[in-house]
Amino acid sequence: MRQRGENGTITMENNTSIETFIKEQIERWKNQTQTHIPVITVSSQPGSGGRVIAKGLAKRLCIDLFDRDIVKEIAESAHISGAVIETMEKERLSGIKDFISSLVDDRYLWPGVYLDHLMKVVAAIASHGNAVIVGRGANFLIPQKERMSIRVIAPFRVRVQNVAKTFGVTREEAKRRVIHRENRRSAFIRQSFNADVADPNNYDLVINTGRGDIDAAIGAVIGMVVGCKEVVVKKPPAKSPGKK
Repeated sequence: MRQRGENGTITMENNTSIETFIKEQIERWKNQTQTHIPVITVSSQPGSGGRVIAKGLAKRLCIDLFDRDIVKEIAESAHISGAVIETMEKERLSGIKDFISSLVDDRYLWPGVYLDHLMKVVAAIASHGNAVIVGRGANFLIPQKERMSIRVIAPFRVRVQNVAKTFGVTREEAKRRVIHRENRRSAFIRQSFNADVADPNNYDLVINTGRGDIDAAIGAVIGMVVGCKEVVVKKPPAKSPGKK
């Protein structure tokens, strides 16, 4: 089953099946009221603290968190991804298909089954808003006006130290893990979207955690989400004069 954090954040417990997670999520979407918070995408260098920031954002904003592992598992299952995609309104789905087609044409992509599912799954999550999506190139799959994209970085030595401390491994092993994961992530973005994951122009905000603490970074992102008019979507309609 899923667990609700202190401030209402929904995450998936380790013993929860992805089918149960999605079934509960779809029910939440059905009962969801007007959306006020756009989807926030978080891309990060390994060991920079991106996942910690993503969890902090979800907790502070009381919204859902979709980790890269969850998104990957959804996209790899035709049955589960189909259930998620079906939650979009027909008009929205049509628009997403057009956006994906333009994305494929503009970036000269040849998407396989997995990438096709990934594109639609991320679009479906984004259409409901109120969520943080970690990794999987989500910022490349959602129109710019419908998301806030964050890139989290840190100096290499800091990232190696973080990985060594978090996983209790030697500096050499931590260095190997950081390099390996960074190469894998860069290759995935390059092969899937013909883009450079490290290019700052692909993001709305780049945070260097080597120069500040995590809480300050979370506060900066929340400030941008609240203050950027382009990404504050679906405000409640104004009441007509005379109506209560």
